Amino acid sequence: MRPLFGSGSPLLRTWAAILLTLTLLARISIALPPSTGGGNHGPGHRFGPQRPGNGHNRQQGPYPNNNNNNNNNNTLPRYRPHRARAEAVSRAFQNSWDAYYKYAFPRDSLRPVRGEGYDDRNGWGATAVDALSTALIMGKWEIVDVILGHVQTIDFDKTDDDVSLFETTIRYLGGLISAYDLLTGPLKTQATRYPPSTIQDILTQAVRLADNLKVAFHTPSGIPDNILRFNPPRTTNSTTNGLATIGTLVLEWTRLSDITGNPEYARLAQTAESHLLSPQPPSIGEPFPGLLGSDVNISTGLFVSSSGGWGGGSDSFYEYLVKMHVYSPSRFGAYRDRFLAATDSSLAYLLSHSTARPDLTYLAMWENATTLHFVSEHLACFSGGTFLLAALHSPTPSTSTRLTNLGLDLTTSCLNTYTSTLTHIGPESFRWQDSLLPPSRLNHLPPTNQSAFHRAHGFWTASPGYVLRPEVFESLYYAYRATGDARFQDAAWAAFGAVERACAVVVGGRSRGYSSVRDVDWVGGGGWTDFMESFWMAEVVKYAYLIQAEEAPWQVKVGGGGQFVFNTEAHPIRVAEGG
Repeated sequence: MRPLFGSGSPLLRTWAAILLTLTLLARISIALPPSTGGGNHGPGHRFGPQRPGNGHNRQQGPYPNNNNNNNNNNTLPRYRPHRARAEAVSRAFQNSWDAYYKYAFPRDSLRPVRGEGYDDRNGWGATAVDALSTALIMGKWEIVDVILGHVQTIDFDKTDDDVSLFETTIRYLGGLISAYDLLTGPLKTQATRYPPSTIQDILTQAVRLADNLKVAFHTPSGIPDNILRFNPPRTTNSTTNGLATIGTLVLEWTRLSDITGNPEYARLAQTAESHLLSPQPPSIGEPFPGLLGSDVNISTGLFVSSSGGWGGGSDSFYEYLVKMHVYSPSRFGAYRDRFLAATDSSLAYLLSHSTARPDLTYLAMWENATTLHFVSEHLACFSGGTFLLAALHSPTPSTSTRLTNLGLDLTTSCLNTYTSTLTHIGPESFRWQDSLLPPSRLNHLPPTNQSAFHRAHGFWTASPGYVLRPEVFESLYYAYRATGDARFQDAAWAAFGAVERACAVVVGGRSRGYSSVRDVDWVGGGGWTDFMESFWMAEVVKYAYLIQAEEAPWQVKVGGGGQFVFNTEAHPIRVAEGG
């Protein structure tokens, strides 16, 4: 198949505005520009037919301020902080922390309705550690004081529960490494309020945790077992591991090696990643160039499933291909190349538009490289932001333009799932009827009771809950940083207001934090589930704050010079090069 991305001159585009009309704290209606997906791709791949036409003849974009580090940078985006909005988000973080501290600390999580804490992440205080980088960014030093004191007391040897290598890496290990990077980097002046031993203890605890976790990689292939037991550390002899749970370790473990000078951590994670960079057998592991199956045999390192997509179970593998290149371009150029191959194939085979709203752009899931499923998830809404980040670090201006337009199309289409519902919050999963393929069992219309909704909004709800997920805020953040278009700020502010109205738990006039809700298309969200995920304070609040906040060393930069890259839990990790 001919590569989608060439080395030619950048496409000339006008800086016309995105067709968005936002009404803050009310319904936002969006008219999206259609998406091309990028030209003639030649014959289909041997493992699956290319989708006929696939909308590639449509004019994509244009979008304002599509700048990247390969342009002349004569018109870099201009950012306009909204201090009052940032302060409002900061208060939401403070309210969340106060409720957690009163009712749950130092346990892992808060049940805000009952006002109780419980342990679901091994009892090491997951919410506290996950909140640390956000507290540092916001300058909430009283909260930082408490969390750093807690970090010194964690006994990572003590747990009777199963330990998830993936979740423990992104939340605990990522949170500790991020705090160390911030306090020894841009916040080192403020860090003088602590004894040097307090800062060193953060790194010491990260090493202790990694030393317990590294047994996961002691398998015949080097593919880790995701489920571990401690006391003593050991695997649970799982048969397979998933694409995302294997491929979302390499940033944190490589950074730990770079900080400590101990190459073992990077070697373990990169050995596991090598099976994903060259998947075997290709007929199963790589059904489309750059797009991988979902499961790998731990003993052999061979792929055992050819199904996949950009949603849960695969998502952050693709995210880390980009972020490893951002972290160290000289070491991880091959990771970016693999991401560009995945992008080519996504545009050729997965790009889909709704019959009811052809202006909307989605990425379908696939089964066994032969069948597309027109379903997506809130989790998959990270993809717009990842394409936009990749655009800022692209090899050519034309590549950057294509990635930017795809990223903006996906971001605004995911935003449409928010603005379309009664609560103005997007559902956990949704479906649509593809505009290219004829109606069939797999490409069907919605249930009768959702027909009118589908005609108006271009999708229907498959799973109506909202569990305080961050992906739409994340992609809006990258869209704003890539373009400087204030309408993405406005959209994020409106979305945060919607979450505030539906998810804020107030009992007896007092804030109890925030809860997941049962149905985003029901009055008040259909009721609270009484669960506040730790990533609420790590991710949702952080991205909602950063998009409104002042310039800072941890903000994503256009034109080079960025000092940090966010891990998949939104913990800023200091880059090895370029900062």
